Amino acid sequence: MDAFKQAMTLRRSPARTSGGSVLRSKRSEALDFETTLRMVDAFFGRHGQPWALAGAAALSSYGLARATQDLDFVADAGFQDPLVAHLEAAGYRTLHRSAGYSNHLHTDVAFGRLDFVYVGGDTSRRLFEGCREGVFAGRTVRVPRPEHLAAMKVQAMKNDPDRRLQDLADVRFL
Repeated sequence: MDAFKQAMTLRRSPARTSGGSVLRSKRSEALDFETTLRMVDAFFGRHGQPWALAGAAALSSYGLARATQDLDFVADAGFQDPLVAHLEAAGYRTLHRSAGYSNHLHTDVAFGRLDFVYVGGDTSRRLFEGCREGVFAGRTVRVPRPEHLAAMKVQAMKNDPDRRLQDLADVRFL
């Protein structure tokens, strides 16, 4: 049984913050962070590809807790095609895809929305070599250094100025 199907059958109770509260989506069901992380990790692991957590989940490993309704990842740009194909085969609908970014929404709220930032070349090498270990949803995960997370936030603000207030607060924290 592949990791995604196994994760689907092993779904656990709703994800919880470090304080024990349930993280809920707008659709009143919880994104199961632990199961979704297990699925993503298994896929990247089978292919020997690096990945790291980004966004609010990565910030939480540095001590900034805030609500989130999705999971953000960073991956090598050269792995985008097989990753997107896998996600679509696993029931995710691709909402947007460009050379540097893609986002995907699953029909099952427990698997929720996944956003990927793609980096290539020397940037990819430096980012993944600089990752540290963090903990999110009870799992040890790789997390980019604060300066790499800040750079991703700056790029996000450039691409979507409506994000400016929240992303500036995140950069200030980092």
